[in-house]
Amino acid sequence: MAIHVDISKLDELILLINNSVDEKQKRILLGKATEVYGRGGATHVKELTGAAFSTLHSGNIEANNCDEIVSGGRIRREGAGRKPFVEHHPEVIDAIEKIIDGQTYGDPSKVIHWIPQSMSLRKIEAVLSDEYGIQISYVKISQLLTDMGYSKQVNQKMLQVGEPSPDRDEQFGIINDLAKQYLETGDPVISVDTKKKENIGNFKNNGAEYRKSKDPRKVLDHDFPFAELGKVSPYGVYVLNSNTGFINLGTNHDTSEFAVTSIAAWWDICGKNTFPESKRIYITCDGGGSNSSRSRAWKCELQEFADYTGLEVMISHYPPGASKWNKIEHRMFCYISKNWQGQPLIDIETVVSLISGTTTQNGLKIDCIVDNNIYETGRKISDEELAQVNLFPYEQLGKWNYKIKPNCKD
Repeated sequence: MAIHVDISKLDELILLINNSVDEKQKRILLGKATEVYGRGGATHVKELTGAAFSTLHSGNIEANNCDEIVSGGRIRREGAGRKPFVEHHPEVIDAIEKIIDGQTYGDPSKVIHWIPQSMSLRKIEAVLSDEYGIQISYVKISQLLTDMGYSKQVNQKMLQVGEPSPDRDEQFGIINDLAKQYLETGDPVISVDTKKKENIGNFKNNGAEYRKSKDPRKVLDHDFPFAELGKVSPYGVYVLNSNTGFINLGTNHDTSEFAVTSIAAWWDICGKNTFPESKRIYITCDGGGSNSSRSRAWKCELQEFADYTGLEVMISHYPPGASKWNKIEHRMFCYISKNWQGQPLIDIETVVSLISGTTTQNGLKIDCIVDNNIYETGRKISDEELAQVNLFPYEQLGKWNYKIKPNCKD
């Protein structure tokens, strides 16, 4: 007995399948339907459902392979489907970092930051397209920013003690341009600073650690330091070229001599082997403390460093109220604090171990040494001593940017 098929009813069935089942079932059933329609069936199903010829062809093959349909629990075959965007464009993460670098707000000593409202997702999308040739939607950028540790915030007030320096933005631009120049030529670019002094002993350390339930670590109920244990001053060097760090763990005063001795220790242990051909170095630091822009001792010590290494030393200080934006704060110090949170710094060895054990997913590695030298405070630098410093102010904001060249040796 001949069976007559009403094509319009079959079309209704195909549309029902197209709107009702999952991707795998749809692919297989529509693929099989191309045979039912006969000659021109694939074109007819494509016009009805919008399915691609390649999808219909694959579905038809799967429909004729009964074993695969029964045994396969996947909607797509293994390895099928769209690959993650980052796999196709691994450079997108670095590009986004460069775009928002220096534009982030929040406490830079924390791992989470947020971007100002003026740097919108669509603006980042436009810069990625125009300057990096990366085509990506602002929705995907939002997802990547979340993965990178950035978040959207409603309130964006930033309080600063006193009036911000009118030269603040210009100085940030100078630092960015100089760092880019030195990095492009393969010369070392380092960010330096002294991390907060830490008491040594069984004192409470902010944060939490994993322990057995209801078994908190017992620590002293006061934070008065023990004279016999003392404090430590971690002076850090962060190398932008290689995402590596160095800590000189001082046990005495944080002076300009200590600061430059720490930089020299990094050069002797790590720097000269990493940059054997370099004749110059770029240092960014705060405008106060042991590396103050107004400190005569700092400049005299840097002259000794330049004479010792033969390096031409370029220095840039962050403007007042902006020292927390120094790279070392949010690329190294915050991770050290995170690594030892909740753990008492009971002795020097513990501090060294926790600092050396600090790593990140981006590959940060830190070397740490102990410096037991005595550094005298209150050292006075005479006009005659200062005159021996071979200092050349930069063409812009010379009070914060200057170069110290090695003195010629007889």
